[in-house]
Amino acid sequence: MPRKGMRSIFFTSTPTASLPPPSRQRTFSDSLMDENIETAEKLITKWDDSKVTTTTQLFSGTRQEAKQYLNAVKGLQSAMQYLVAQDSTSSTLVRAQFLMQLAMKTLQKEFYQILSSNREHLDPETVSTRSSVDHRSSVSDYDDEISITEDEFRVSETERVSMLAMEDLKAIAECMISSGYGKECVKVYIVMRKSIVDEALYHLGVEKLNLSQVQKLDWEVLELKIKSWLKAVKVAVGTLFNGERILCDHVFAADSGKRIAESCFAEITKDGAVSLLGFPEMVAKCKKSPEKMFRILDLYEAISDYWPQIEFIFSFESTVNIRTQTVTSMVKLGDAVRTMLTDFETAIQKESSKKPVPGGGVHPLTRYVMNYLTFLADYSGVLVDIIADLPQSPLPESYYRSPMREENPPASELSERIAWIILVVLCKLDGKAELYKDVAHSYLFLANNMQYVVVKVRKSNLGFLLGEEWLAKHELKVREYTSKYESVGWSAVFSSLPENPAAELTAEQARACFVRFDAAFHEACKKQASWVVSDPKFRDEIKDSIASKLMQKYSVFFEKNRVGSKSVRDFLPDDIGKYLSNILCDGDSVSVSSHSSSTTSASHRSNRR
Repeated sequence: MPRKGMRSIFFTSTPTASLPPPSRQRTFSDSLMDENIETAEKLITKWDDSKVTTTTQLFSGTRQEAKQYLNAVKGLQSAMQYLVAQDSTSSTLVRAQFLMQLAMKTLQKEFYQILSSNREHLDPETVSTRSSVDHRSSVSDYDDEISITEDEFRVSETERVSMLAMEDLKAIAECMISSGYGKECVKVYIVMRKSIVDEALYHLGVEKLNLSQVQKLDWEVLELKIKSWLKAVKVAVGTLFNGERILCDHVFAADSGKRIAESCFAEITKDGAVSLLGFPEMVAKCKKSPEKMFRILDLYEAISDYWPQIEFIFSFESTVNIRTQTVTSMVKLGDAVRTMLTDFETAIQKESSKKPVPGGGVHPLTRYVMNYLTFLADYSGVLVDIIADLPQSPLPESYYRSPMREENPPASELSERIAWIILVVLCKLDGKAELYKDVAHSYLFLANNMQYVVVKVRKSNLGFLLGEEWLAKHELKVREYTSKYESVGWSAVFSSLPENPAAELTAEQARACFVRFDAAFHEACKKQASWVVSDPKFRDEIKDSIASKLMQKYSVFFEKNRVGSKSVRDFLPDDIGKYLSNILCDGDSVSVSSHSSSTTSASHRSNRR
């Protein structure tokens, strides 16, 4: 029989049926993942909102169960990743996904409750203090058992609660982000923290004003807002924004690229920071006048002082607009200061009053300018930077060149600018001295004003800026003016006596000299009784100088010719000092308007911050 026939007998042909694939043998990993899911399910369902009837928070007490909960979520995530790789259609995976959603909902609620219930404990000041505590003393470490270190016993209760809250937030954020729910976490965080920052800025007096609103404000109102801003920026930069940056960096520390921390911080602070740091720019664009100079400098100085902190706190790329706004405000304030300083110099040069100051006292222009410069000198630290671009004066440098130029060029520019302004004033005073009919009165006027300038420089920061060489030069000018006043104003008195007071004279000649001296002396005293030297020390020095020179000559003449002279009974050497006490009064007259102007800058400076 053929072989083919034999096969047909023993192997009957039947239709082929599709068989189910053989079931995969369960592995140890399968069992481990199932265990992870079961463990997670117990904890997740226990804290499910729909089933929890108590108000107890998961993150409370020792945080032991919170630690277990977070570990369970991590285990659940590992199980889900494993199941996706094995069978993405597995019903177990669907179950795990449902549990993960429940867990994230619970953690999101806990995250919100921690932020909400710890508003006071997560205030920027407390957070800033928290940053100084060594992280090794962390209250809550979710990888190890909770332990209280020696350092923590030394912190206040508020700081302790703050530290716990920060660690809780950090743990939840890390868990939600790693589970793919970072968006939900960030949304809650931004809403809660932005409301806190905005509220804090509101209580600090920070308003959202536009340029038109600021320009319409009266100066008195605007000045109050500037004072408020100076206080606000100190707290906002040093505490509020700094604390918020620390909190953001801590809560989202698990994000190695800091992208989440950056976006949160930028979103929370950008509106408030721009409003705060944009205010000085608007002030700088308002109408300018000399009395506003010092408030503008206050703003510039504050921004300059806080710039390193601002640059550090807002160092993210997404906060570059805040850094840009800060720099813009500084630039505009600097422009405003330069404009006002130039206008100030121009006003001095254009001052053209022709009325002499009664008594030859200190001119209102001298008072105003020197008071103004005295207060400007207190801002020398920032003025050095601001005036760097100002054009130099038209006079040769030898008139005002600073001896510090080689040692400290920036400071010397400020010194030379101030020296130049004083020189302009002194030149104006030379012209005003010609308004006095009496030459001696002119010299006394110049001596008074030069002395006022020297004293103002000596007793203020102007002395440091202008230096001893400048002071010595101008003190010499005071002595020169005083000497000329004495020689001209008392020449008739000195010339009434013989050139040699010890010379032999007849009784008639001596009597005639006594008469001439008496008349000339009383005439000089009468004329100078209304002349003014307001500086008491300077006034006494002048009187002592005149008395010393007169008494020295008159005493010799008196002793030589007293016998037989009738006049000696009328005028004794000791009488000279008594009569001189009635000359050079201290009541120099200054107009109310000028005095008001000269004290305006003083009031601004005295009320600084």
